[in-house]
Amino acid sequence: MRPDSHYLSCAGREIHCTVWGAGHTRTVMAWHGLARTGRDMDELGAHLAAQGYRVICPDTLGRGYSQWSPQPEQEYCLAFYARIAADLFEQLGIASAHWVGTSMGGAIGTVCAAGLLQPQLQGRIRSLVLNDNAPQLADAAIARIRAYAGNPPAFETLTELEAFFRQAYRPFGWLSDAQWRRLAETSMRRLSDGRVTPHYDPAMVQQFVNHPDDYLLWEHYERLTQPVLLLRGAESDLVLPETVVRMRDCGPGRAGRLQVIEVPGCGHAPALNVPEQLDAVLRFIRQHD
Repeated sequence: MRPDSHYLSCAGREIHCTVWGAGHTRTVMAWHGLARTGRDMDELGAHLAAQGYRVICPDTLGRGYSQWSPQPEQEYCLAFYARIAADLFEQLGIASAHWVGTSMGGAIGTVCAAGLLQPQLQGRIRSLVLNDNAPQLADAAIARIRAYAGNPPAFETLTELEAFFRQAYRPFGWLSDAQWRRLAETSMRRLSDGRVTPHYDPAMVQQFVNHPDDYLLWEHYERLTQPVLLLRGAESDLVLPETVVRMRDCGPGRAGRLQVIEVPGCGHAPALNVPEQLDAVLRFIRQHD
């Protein structure tokens, strides 16, 4: 199975998305992490499409094949990403969808599902999978991510870039050699001097400077009426155990709508590429279809 590729104007910016199972009506929005692209969701997209779901995998503004923001101070933030998501729902004719979000993608899903920033999405997100994301993130881990994401290295060859990715994304857990190679090939751009570097706008980390509380989302989490699945990397330094305890005590946790699965052998964040992880997501979505 091969996905379709689409370019749409959302919130005035050109956004690229990969679509798996385009002929199906039941829809899943699968959104990647901070410095990644929608191609991270290839295994998930293929897995869910084989079970009758249309899976939309956007490249966030400034990542992959999507446009880079001409106004990075204002647009690299959750509020603008939510505007893009709302436009995607409208342009792709999505009446309702399940949402699977890795890291930043989970935060975007949280604010969209809560409906505070984009009221037109209220009730249209049926369930929410947070892949190593929570309403509060560890400061030390954010500093670590900022350090490597804000200063992307450049290499003479793709082989060297792949070696960098293997080290930087070791917490993703097990990936096959073919998956590491595809991750490198779908995550690179070539600079004017011929070297290769990760395929995103380094200015996107200005989110942490211009919107320092962007990922403090307890107000949004409290408003969630959807069932929520938290996939927490057992070795995650971003989603701390004490944060999970608080999640159980408020919002969907207090209402009995929160499931938590610890993913062994992973930190931040599980790659959603092996049967155990893929089947856990599928089971959860089916429960709330």
